[in-house]
Amino acid sequence: MKITLDDLKIDCGYVERRITDFIKEYFEKTGIGRAVLGLSGGVDSATVAYLTVKALGNSRVKVLIMPDSSVTPSKDIEDAKSLAKLLAVDSYTIDIANIVREYTKTPFYQEEQKVALGNLRARIRMTLLYYYANANNAIVVGTGDKSEILIGYFTKYGDGAVDILPIGDLYKTQVRQLALHLGVPREIALKPSSPALWPGQTAEKELGVSYDEIDLVLYALFDKRIPIQDISNATGVEEEKIKIILERISSSAHKRRMPPIPKVSARTIGLDLRLPQFFKFD
Repeated sequence: MKITLDDLKIDCGYVERRITDFIKEYFEKTGIGRAVLGLSGGVDSATVAYLTVKALGNSRVKVLIMPDSSVTPSKDIEDAKSLAKLLAVDSYTIDIANIVREYTKTPFYQEEQKVALGNLRARIRMTLLYYYANANNAIVVGTGDKSEILIGYFTKYGDGAVDILPIGDLYKTQVRQLALHLGVPREIALKPSSPALWPGQTAEKELGVSYDEIDLVLYALFDKRIPIQDISNATGVEEEKIKIILERISSSAHKRRMPPIPKVSARTIGLDLRLPQFFKFD
């Protein structure tokens, strides 16, 4: 079996309807009226913003634009602001540079630990989103996609801390398809992905693998259930790159689970005690 990017093409009309219905139903079940999300100027957050506005209407959606002026590219800030204007949603721009600076005053700050500082930026943004949500009875809408979730390319309790993930079942290449279908400006839909957590960061450079390659491997492994030893032949992706992807999947497993609990009782949360998402006791 040969797998190409054509195999990852989606019916954008169906996917749009499915996701907007999901958003509507979730808000109806929770009884919460507002949504808030972080808008970065990238394809994922742009696509989620478009979908959320389609589902709820622009008056119920607020966006926070949270650059760190010391590292965030000015073009990303401009793109985020232009998207908010296009969607006619209320937006708040908050420069988190001063907040980050306060953390660098702690006795355990290490300047050379750029990943720790980058993750701090993501977690600061999360706290701002949840502060807004708590104060305004809103739901935090996440912007992570299936590729990022499976390889763990997100910050634990940072951009991974959300209430719902509307595009969490779409690979990155599929998100780009949907973005173009929804009318997201082409330059944003096709912009190289970057969390912009430190200067010059780009996703594909950091990962050492392109998203085309990542998506082919993930699709082969999880959707088509092709044995690992056959994936290179099926996708044309080099063995070394496949190893990089597999290592990221396994090393990030903790990000996709609740914290483990040791079993000491008859029924343990997360093991043999599970509750439905929406229920009430009579």
